Amino acid sequence: MDRPRTIGELRSSGYQVQSVKDEMRRNLIAKLHGSEPVFPGIIGYDETVVPQIQNAVLAKHDMLLLGLRGQAKTRMLRMLVNLLDDAIPVIAGSEVNENPFAPISKFGRDRLASEGERCPIDWIGREHRYHEKLATPDVTIADLIGEVDLVKHAEGRYLSSELTMHFGLIPRTNRGIFCMNELPDLSPKIQVGLFNVLEERDVQIRGYPIRLNLDLCMVFSANPEDYTNRGRIVTPLKDRIGSVIKTHYPLTRDIGIQITDDNAWVARDGGTIVHIPHFMKEILEETARLARKSSHVNQSSGVSVRMSIANCENLVSNAERRAILTGESHVVPRISDLAAIAASARGKIELTMSEDDGQEDKVIDRLLGEAVKNIFDQHLDINQFRSVIEFFENGKSIEVGDQVPSAEYIERAAAVPGFKKLLLQSAQKLAPDLTDSACRDPLLASVAEFVLESLHVHNKLNKNEKAGKTMYRR
Repeated sequence: MDRPRTIGELRSSGYQVQSVKDEMRRNLIAKLHGSEPVFPGIIGYDETVVPQIQNAVLAKHDMLLLGLRGQAKTRMLRMLVNLLDDAIPVIAGSEVNENPFAPISKFGRDRLASEGERCPIDWIGREHRYHEKLATPDVTIADLIGEVDLVKHAEGRYLSSELTMHFGLIPRTNRGIFCMNELPDLSPKIQVGLFNVLEERDVQIRGYPIRLNLDLCMVFSANPEDYTNRGRIVTPLKDRIGSVIKTHYPLTRDIGIQITDDNAWVARDGGTIVHIPHFMKEILEETARLARKSSHVNQSSGVSVRMSIANCENLVSNAERRAILTGESHVVPRISDLAAIAASARGKIELTMSEDDGQEDKVIDRLLGEAVKNIFDQHLDINQFRSVIEFFENGKSIEVGDQVPSAEYIERAAAVPGFKKLLLQSAQKLAPDLTDSACRDPLLASVAEFVLESLHVHNKLNKNEKAGKTMYRR
């Protein structure tokens, strides 16, 4: 599409320049009228967080998303760029994206004065109008606002001249969205330096009487202030932020599973087809939900949804590895594969001060056991496996492991009176979509381990683990 290339052409076209917040408001209203999603791919916030963000945009507020790690704060803030126009005109060569009709810098004013209606303009896309900075203690005012450029001074410009200034990230985001991530980590004196930007919409550099009337939408992310390892948002700064919006973890297990399904890489390309039954997905998500309530886990730090995603990927990887080693083309993750999630869960949980170092694996193991128990009780009845328990009471045992082929599980289950029939019934209830497919035997092996582990966590069986093998006995 041909666009005006000079200020004169732009003026003749009838183009009207809007402030960035008016632009976002207009585009949001259009999306709401058209029932378009504002945050595609964000699940579980439709009735809670999203309406608050929409209200903030409609009110032309700067906003702060407040929540624990792994709650999609940064992801949503980056999506705000979709509320900007495809492209806007700026004075060509300007470092601060100046409005062609109302320049704010000396460069822009001088160029407009000398070239008038012939002054060239550039068009910048929405992707160049969003800038983000991670708050760290070493961030300076010069990084954000600007500083005197001594090279320009050495070239002959006076220190008092605006042309000696090097603009920081905030002025360079003029007519766009500036995001400051993890705001409490920013030192208090730097937070104070943001006051003018939020309230008066201008910046001053090195005390010189230079004022840049910026057009910005300022957005922030932060963890709750009671997280003792972090700093605080100074009260006057928070007072100047229009809307403070609290995020949250998935409110239901099903929403958590849906988030994992959308984000975990499980469609592998190595020739092996991995089928994940729903009850295994439930165990993974229940483990994360239990961690968010556990007294052993520091709840001020939180348990990110990234733990469920990474755990799912490691679970699939261990099943994929088994299929490669045993020559199976179809594979179903088992309870024994859950041992592989320790590597992905470590670091995703922060233990309380009362826990000793190196106890993550023990906490994860306890959480997994409780998750298996909860999911079993939701779907099956322990009493229906009385005949299986009697088999073990007669001194018998069964050995399982993550590298045992599915066919061996079927043979071992057939040796237990009535067990194979119970497995078929349980599989039909737990994963009806997989019982008639090519992965029927791998599914029965997975269900067998699920039942045996559930009998163990219900204190019906003992379990001994050694060298990658697990022995269940009475």
